[in-house]
Amino acid sequence: MAGKHALNIVKMKKMKQDGIPLAMITAYDYPSAQLAEEAEADMLLVGDSLGNVVLGYDSTIPVTLDDMVYHTRSVARGAQNTFIVADMPFMTYHGSIDETLRNVRRLMQEGHAQAVKMEGGAEIAMAVQAIVQAGVPVLGHIGLTPQSVNQIGGYRVQGKDAKDARRLLEDAKALERAGAFGVVLELVTEEVATAITKELSIPTIGIGAGRGCDGQVLVYHDVLKYTPEYREKRFVKTYADIGTQIRKGISEYVKEVKGRAFPAQEHVFAAEEGVLDNLYGKGKVETR
Repeated sequence: MAGKHALNIVKMKKMKQDGIPLAMITAYDYPSAQLAEEAEADMLLVGDSLGNVVLGYDSTIPVTLDDMVYHTRSVARGAQNTFIVADMPFMTYHGSIDETLRNVRRLMQEGHAQAVKMEGGAEIAMAVQAIVQAGVPVLGHIGLTPQSVNQIGGYRVQGKDAKDARRLLEDAKALERAGAFGVVLELVTEEVATAITKELSIPTIGIGAGRGCDGQVLVYHDVLKYTPEYREKRFVKTYADIGTQIRKGISEYVKEVKGRAFPAQEHVFAAEEGVLDNLYGKGKVETR
């Protein structure tokens, strides 16, 4: 968007201090990124949720680093004045530090992201610290972590009891100490998310984590019902139903093609006089 200046991690921390909420939305390609930037979203997340909503997988686990680089690069072309965060996909930051940094390098140099997002808490703090020390901003992600869905027993709300609340707080603080510039809290009880937000000096961004976070993030396809079979989610508010409009539009197109209503006169181009004589020979009649 002309005249817009991308946020940076210093400005985001200042927004937390000033009580100004951060509005983040996912994007997976050039047009969605361009539209989100024009709508003045603060940040774009190229989430590995693209596995579910774009690539047709049942989870985020099959998403590869090549997938993330490809889609991040497309988003970067569409939103050149918006802060872009790219997900580190499954098992790309649990090996050696050297391997992790190579994977981060690809998202930054080839994908043109401004930051990376990583799922996990204290157990990934060393990797987060190494990435930050290498000069790359890191956004943490705790609570429901989709890459670990098989381990945590499904898509369950986190922070329902005191023990789990304490674990989440400790994970958030570990990420802050490691240098993360913010933390996504997914499917966390509102009370716990609010308490974590107050304890941290870095912004929290909620998704299904209530009203006390410093910002919110939602999936592009959920906000717009951009899917053939939309499944309602309690923590999501949809603001438009483009899925229905797309289906209706394509149906009308197919109907008009079948009925020879499209293309109509206004959609065709006329040749200059005499062209058919030169094509078929003067006096000849085209036969089919």
